[in-house]
Amino acid sequence: MTPPKLKIASKKYSGETVIVSMRIPKDMLENIDGVALRTGRSRNELLSTFIEFSLENLQIETNTDKNK
Repeated sequence: MTPPKLKIASKKYSGETVIVSMRIPKDMLENIDGVALRTGRSRNELLSTFIEFSLENLQIETNTDKNK
């Protein structure tokens, strides 16, 4: 199976926003900033897109799935 590719399209969500703080490894942030530089998108916009993509492609593995 070919892994899904992240395609950046127009914004899906709009309206009120909230501030969320998180800790990530420094080298991961450097990779994100590199993508931001190459695409001309803001770090915030990319992180929102990455999270949206993950939610749409999420597969939750249960304990019974691990035993198969």
